[in-house]
Amino acid sequence: MASPLEILARDAGSRARAGVLRTAHGEVRTPAFVPLATKATVKGLTPGEVRGLGYDMVLGNTYHLFLEPGHERIKRFGGLHEFMRWDHPIITDSGGFQVFSMGHGTVADEIKGRASHGGARHGKTLGITEDGVRFRSHIDGSEKFLAPETSMEIQAALGSDIALVFDECTPFNVTKDYTARSTERTHRWLERCLDWHEQHGPEGQLVYGIVQGGVYEDLRKESAQTIGASRVDGIAIGGSLGADKPQMYEVVSMATEVLPEAPPRHLLGIGDIDDLVRGVELGIDTFDCAMPTRLGRHGVALVPEPDKRWRVDLTAGRFKDSDEPIYEGCPCPTCEAGNTRGYLRYLVNNRELTGLRLLVVHNLAFVRRTMTRLREAIIAGRLAEEAAALRGGLAP
Repeated sequence: MASPLEILARDAGSRARAGVLRTAHGEVRTPAFVPLATKATVKGLTPGEVRGLGYDMVLGNTYHLFLEPGHERIKRFGGLHEFMRWDHPIITDSGGFQVFSMGHGTVADEIKGRASHGGARHGKTLGITEDGVRFRSHIDGSEKFLAPETSMEIQAALGSDIALVFDECTPFNVTKDYTARSTERTHRWLERCLDWHEQHGPEGQLVYGIVQGGVYEDLRKESAQTIGASRVDGIAIGGSLGADKPQMYEVVSMATEVLPEAPPRHLLGIGDIDDLVRGVELGIDTFDCAMPTRLGRHGVALVPEPDKRWRVDLTAGRFKDSDEPIYEGCPCPTCEAGNTRGYLRYLVNNRELTGLRLLVVHNLAFVRRTMTRLREAIIAGRLAEEAAALRGGLAP
């Protein structure tokens, strides 16, 4: 089976590669960042605006679309592409991460000992068995069930270009024994997903397996080898990647070290600027994350300042009278229009939708330019220099 990814160039000093990922709804230039269209929209933007920023693909959320408006309804609209008016590639996740986060919370919750949800929330995992997962809807508290076959059925109805198999997103603070048993179950679920898709999946829909194994090197490598040897079209790396960035890079490296070269590789839920740079060096082709859009909606703009995590919080009082742009020379539509830090602060602090939209545009444009520079550097044979420059504060 031919890989949907054509690798055009490789970096001699790392595992990085640049290529073209071909799907039923068009091509994705890699390495690429994929914005979240969680509920059939990139929050605050129209499909034309997202495309205008240079993005080739977005990610829809199987769990959320299953609960509301429902995959059957979306299918009646002609599928997710027609429903949201996005005629370009879409990847959909499996729903496994949402089941994990309801039951265990985020990695930060685990590390800091916080409860996964506030008392007012309905969502809760009721049970994970070999058959699948029972949970309560976070919308109305009704009991729902997701199995490998259910997840694939939902994604088939959505008509996404890339469907992810159903997996258990293993928590961070669990034993190695639990992680091993969970990973083995994920591998069994993989086969059920592939069997269902072979019989019922829409023509042209690609299927990605998901590497699990927690932070344990032997489990991660075993999972990567198992997924890589299966019938999948591509491979995603998921689950808990560790407690900090160095451990995350180690875990990703464990997987890419043993993955086959041909299939495309996707890293789930990662999008900080330094993580994108390192992920590309480790051989990742596509990434998705809520970071740029979520930050924008909270008044935080991306800037070329590594010592501040590439962020500036424009809600701060010191920007009340600032007539400066977000940063000098930024070519994004928000900054080219002359919007100042003072004006953006005023909009955001007053919850004006215009301000939130302007910052989301700025952040997505920043990430897109970063990925374009990395891709072009790989093709030109100068990734090491470009990566060092970006880490040093080069404005993309």
